[in-house]
Amino acid sequence: MARHPLRKIVDAQAQHKALGTYAICSANPFVLEAAMKQARADGTAVLIESTSNQVDQFGGYTGMTPDRFVTFVGELARWVGLPSQQIILGGDHLGPNSWQKEPAAEAMRKACDLVAACVKAGYTKIHLDASMRLGDDPGDVHTPPPPDVVAARAADLCAVAEQFSKKAAVKPVYVIGTEVPIPGGAQEVLHVLQATRVADARQTIQLARDAFRARGLDAAWDRVVALVVQPAVEFGDATVVDYDRSKAKPLAAFLKKRGGMVYEAHSTDYQPREALRQMVEDGFAILKVGPQLTYAFREALFALEAMEVEWLGHRADVTPSGLRDTLERVMLVQPGHWQKHYHGDAAALCHARKYSYSDRSRYYWPNAELQLSLERLIRNLTMNPVPMTLISQYMPAQYWAIREGRLSADPLNLIHDKIMEVTSLYAHACGVLKRK
Repeated sequence: MARHPLRKIVDAQAQHKALGTYAICSANPFVLEAAMKQARADGTAVLIESTSNQVDQFGGYTGMTPDRFVTFVGELARWVGLPSQQIILGGDHLGPNSWQKEPAAEAMRKACDLVAACVKAGYTKIHLDASMRLGDDPGDVHTPPPPDVVAARAADLCAVAEQFSKKAAVKPVYVIGTEVPIPGGAQEVLHVLQATRVADARQTIQLARDAFRARGLDAAWDRVVALVVQPAVEFGDATVVDYDRSKAKPLAAFLKKRGGMVYEAHSTDYQPREALRQMVEDGFAILKVGPQLTYAFREALFALEAMEVEWLGHRADVTPSGLRDTLERVMLVQPGHWQKHYHGDAAALCHARKYSYSDRSRYYWPNAELQLSLERLIRNLTMNPVPMTLISQYMPAQYWAIREGRLSADPLNLIHDKIMEVTSLYAHACGVLKRK
């Protein structure tokens, strides 16, 4: 039986070596291609994760089932030239999250079906998350289930994963724990956060281990590689709470004494370079990143459109992409993905739709009208190459990469390289080869 590649990280951390990995939490094809290019350049695996509401057995909000997502990722990898053995697929928050209003029995049945679909499709990193209150759980709507109930439900999900992975070449590894920020960033102004208490981390591990053993899942417990905790990092619309290792010192010390497991940190987007490195050094060896990647993608597109206007705006024979105007129009017509997340007057909302760290615009790029605008932008700048002087003005880092022979000036490479400004930070933090 082949050993899961994430075990290497756990083993290295047990020997007090600062080795980690970063998880790409996005279904944006440009982001995935850029991450694959980073992995290809560094000679490492790329960890790609889909969330429980993004991809599920019914299609999720992306319209993709787990097997379709695997096919989608595989097609991108072949285009980039990344071997399949360098891809790790994970499921994030797998559990009854999408069915919280339904009775527990029905919600858990669907959650089990989701886990089974992911494992059968080839996912090998499974985050078991049954932390949410279900429709007929005791208490009011704000009462979470007791920790032992959460652990028992997570173990039930694990049992399903084990059942459907019996013939797998690589057995899945598991992540437990649920103390994570709101997906996609907080909705309030942030200043300080508290790290997970050691007592709570210890209780989570103990309850989960007891629940696994009660179901005869000792072998699966040996493949629990990470615990999700809050390292006191987060981002909001316009603020970022940076990592303060003094706050996480008790957690780091607890992990080093315990061994055999690392921490998984969510919402690490927009952390400074040194903060990310410190997190890996302190045992937060799995760093989740998502909105920062699509934020960089959006920055690249805005820069390209600015160049398009400067270079081709006077040309009667060129139809402009109008990308920014199209994005704004689509978001206004379909406000469901941002309306509950952004606040303020009309000017503040207009600013947030474009520039919020939470990057709710990431949900709109698959829109057909916006896709046509994006395709026109790329086509215009491919057929009419942008002068280096404009690239220097709007994408200075890429300008020097081109001058030094490390990058070609076509629009796709410019977009990928802009996203790789983020992935290279994570590659450095995780102790892999530096991007050159």
